[in-house]
Amino acid sequence: AVRDVVPGLAGSALTLAATLVGLTALDWRFALAGLCAVPIQAATLRWYLRRSTPLYARQREVGAERARQTLESVSGAATVRAFRLGARHTRRIEERSADAVAYAQRATTLRSRFYGRLNVAEFVGLALILVVGHVLVRDGSARVGEATAAALLFVRLFDPVNILLALAGTAQEAAAGLARLVGVADLVAASPPGTSEKARTAPSAPGPYAVSALGIRHDYRPGHPVLHGVDLRLAPGEHVTLVGASGAGKSTLARIVAGAHAPTAGSVTVRAAAGEGPRVLLVDQDTHVFAGTLADNLLLARPGAAASDLAAALRAVGAEGWTRALPEGLATVVGAGGLALTPLQAQQLALARLVLADPPVVVLDEAAAEAGSEGARGLERAAEEAIRGRTALVVAHRLGQAARADRVAVMEAGRVVEEGTHAGLLAADGAYARLWAAWAARGAE
Repeated sequence: AVRDVVPGLAGSALTLAATLVGLTALDWRFALAGLCAVPIQAATLRWYLRRSTPLYARQREVGAERARQTLESVSGAATVRAFRLGARHTRRIEERSADAVAYAQRATTLRSRFYGRLNVAEFVGLALILVVGHVLVRDGSARVGEATAAALLFVRLFDPVNILLALAGTAQEAAAGLARLVGVADLVAASPPGTSEKARTAPSAPGPYAVSALGIRHDYRPGHPVLHGVDLRLAPGEHVTLVGASGAGKSTLARIVAGAHAPTAGSVTVRAAAGEGPRVLLVDQDTHVFAGTLADNLLLARPGAAASDLAAALRAVGAEGWTRALPEGLATVVGAGGLALTPLQAQQLALARLVLADPPVVVLDEAAAEAGSEGARGLERAAEEAIRGRTALVVAHRLGQAARADRVAVMEAGRVVEEGTHAGLLAADGAYARLWAAWAARGAE
């Protein structure tokens, strides 16, 4: 607007002033006749501004909604495909685009009517000048050349007057855009506290479940096995922690138990109570925050859950403090286009989904790895509360989790080389004892 309006305003105003001086020099009655168009132009401008201001503001809102929906759908394409939401997101983009097109058409129609009314003012002014010229020439007060010059000068005013009035519309569009920029800049982003309350609510016990993984062999490439005939059993309600050096095969085994990968050889069996099907839930470090409200993110795990259930799940994983501090609580928009959650908060959200889903068997694959040292300790406590009463297989890179497990399984080069309790394995002075000593030497708790 500054680039276009200021030069256009200066040039049009200069042309307008010079032309009016010329009309007055010919005969003041020519200038008076031309000025009769001004009330019509003023009324037209007032009519236009009254309608264009809210229209341009709304046009930018629907345009922003279209852009937001498109960007969110594209940036979350993998998630959209995984949940088979392609048709829904395509429909949303079509709806937002249809709204944007409709408002663009309304704006174009309004501008067309605006210029149409300006044409009426021009024709009225020109007609009056011609009438005045006819009268003056007939009375001998002016010559034909003067009347013709007055008419041509008035026609010369069409462009600068229209430019001036159109610049008012440009200024309105700029004001609508500026209002959105200022509105975004003035938003106070919430800074949720990094600390969380200690979890107090444990999920209900799921019943007698057990997992058996027998003879598990897995090749990512044929002839290059990463697991070699692994056997692992989890008793009902037992917490087993997998430990070992990076590349030992812990995550691969965990994902096979969870059903995310099919083993090249061997089988996994989940035994459930009569009348119930096997249910295994995997939570790893690659959590995803979906575009939408915090409540929407939680309801994915249990559609139709009450607000009290959502609050209890957040409280169970120590997330109640920062979620209450959000601008609109559970209605706060997070994810793409919304409030960005920290890795710690995103992982707590994933654990809250776990509590809501209430699975009998849980696989945690280094779920606290991305939270930082202090955050990892809090997540470990939250994870322990979330899996209480469930059969759980936990892949841990912090051996503090292993110390609190019912049983520890040590993996090396794709094989389970040791199993037992934390105290028993330390006493055996084997692979686990060496891992524990190395971890303790780095100053771990």
